[in-house]
Amino acid sequence: MLGPFKSRIDALLAENVELPRKQRYTARQIYKRLQGEGFAGAEITVRRYIAGLRTHERKREVFLPLEFDPGRDAQADWFEAEVIIAGQRVTAQVFNLRLNHSRRRFLRAYPAQKQECFFEGHVEAFAFLGGVPETITYDNLTLAVRKVLEGKNREEQRSFVAFRSHYLFQSRFCTPAEGHEKGGVESDVGFAKRNFFTPPPEAASWEALNTLLREQCEADGHRRVDRQPLTIAETWEQERPHLRTLPEHPFLCCRVATVMLSAYSQVTFETNRYSVPAEQAYRQMVVKAYPFRVEIWHGTDRLAVHPRHYGHQQEVF
Repeated sequence: MLGPFKSRIDALLAENVELPRKQRYTARQIYKRLQGEGFAGAEITVRRYIAGLRTHERKREVFLPLEFDPGRDAQADWFEAEVIIAGQRVTAQVFNLRLNHSRRRFLRAYPAQKQECFFEGHVEAFAFLGGVPETITYDNLTLAVRKVLEGKNREEQRSFVAFRSHYLFQSRFCTPAEGHEKGGVESDVGFAKRNFFTPPPEAASWEALNTLLREQCEADGHRRVDRQPLTIAETWEQERPHLRTLPEHPFLCCRVATVMLSAYSQVTFETNRYSVPAEQAYRQMVVKAYPFRVEIWHGTDRLAVHPRHYGHQQEVF
């Protein structure tokens, strides 16, 4: 019974391509249309025919395998992992940067995804890798991107432009929701979680944890990736001369804020109060907030240094 109506179904489905998505024919509407034209079969017969066509037309999403020249490309991303610091289980924000050619990676953990942590992660990675790649690919993270424009164009954060201008590398940003565009580092995240963060690593401090991660990244260089003739470290030794040389001075990875001294000889930064020596109680000072420490300055004089706290309403003396 369906045979004489198959060409009619095909024609209606072809019309669907030109119609707005919410005004396209459903299988039931096509069945009703065929009934009016003399079709005496069941609705399920029409549905099965349409489902068969759609299954035949549906293609698997596939990607081109890529090769990367030495020193040209890297990928960077953040991921979360559970760690134990001084006996307390906390969620670490882990910065991950990976050279595409040699697959050499660098990991560094932070209490939060702050821009100063983002910059310091790069600085530490460049030192570990022995140079700077020409281009680094990112998601559209707000630490670097102020506004997503049409196509591949982005309005970048001014501080990020200053940072990458210091190291002379280019930035590239993925199409939103297209994680395969930086598939190397995406797969690295799963590898790192399974091999470096299972079970959750324990350390006395963030500094000790990052020392451990650095040692594990170094040891990972002895691994040989499937279908590669050399180990990661051997390939990296060949890639290193192609990386850009490091600048004479590293970028200053801190957030700077002007603060007022309270009557209790304290300054407030991100709701936390940090003490200043009473004999140096200037009315206005500058805070330089690095990922793991806070410095308090007046002019060219550094008055105090404290461990940085990421909680709220805390007093640090």
